[in-house]
Amino acid sequence: MNFTCVGAVGGLMVAGVASGGVFQSLTMELANSGNEGNTYRLFANLETGARIDSVYGNSLGELRIGTTNNASIYHNANGGPTSKEINSNFFPFVPSMEWDSYVSIGSYYQNGAPFGDNNLNNIGVDWATWEGGGDLFTDNGSWFVTPQDVQGAELNGQVFLGQFTVQGGVGDASDLIGQINLQGQDAGGNTWNEIGATWMESTGPAVPGIGALAPLACIGLVRRRRRG
Repeated sequence: MNFTCVGAVGGLMVAGVASGGVFQSLTMELANSGNEGNTYRLFANLETGARIDSVYGNSLGELRIGTTNNASIYHNANGGPTSKEINSNFFPFVPSMEWDSYVSIGSYYQNGAPFGDNNLNNIGVDWATWEGGGDLFTDNGSWFVTPQDVQGAELNGQVFLGQFTVQGGVGDASDLIGQINLQGQDAGGNTWNEIGATWMESTGPAVPGIGALAPLACIGLVRRRRRG
C-alpha cells in the first residue's frame, strides 16, 4: 500500500511504501535527570545506510506528543521548538537551556553537531501551543530535511528526532505519550514510510543517553503498520 505525506520540501507531496525492515524501532533514552526534570532523547533505529527526511502528521495518522500521569513538558525561554533555535554556545551561561524540549532530525543543536550543518525546516506545526504547555500536534505538517542533507542519515544505526524534558509524573518515559509518522529512504534510495510509531515501556537493558555518566533507563517504541 502506498502512503502520501508531507515531503522534504514544504508543500511537496511524496509517495512511499511501508517501511518493511528499514525502520526497526524507536527508543527514548534518558539523557539527564536534574532540576529541570528528566530529559529523554528520541531516536529512530534504522537499517544500515537508511535515512529519515520527514517526521510528520497527516490524514493517515496524526502526530502527537504529550504527557500523562500529571506530568508536564519543560520549556526554556532561551531555547525554541526545534534544534535550529538551540545555540549550544549559550550552555555555559544558561545551563538550563541545554535541557529545553525540542524536535530535530539528526542534528542536536543549531551548529549541526554531530554533522556540522543543521538544515532543518518545518511546515504546518503549531509551535505556539507546544511552547505554551500543550501537546505537540499536527495532522497536516512536518519537520523535515532534504534527501541531500547529511543529518538525516543514520549514525551507528540511529537518527535523533527530538529531546523532551518531563517534570512530575511517575519519573520514567511512560510519562510521555503519543505517536509519530516517518518518511525516509533506504540504502538504495527507495522512499519508505512508517505510520503511527508509538512507544511502550521496555523491559530490555538500560541504555545510556548521549553524555550520560551512568546507566540510564531506556524506553522502546513499537510500530503500527498499515497494510494494503
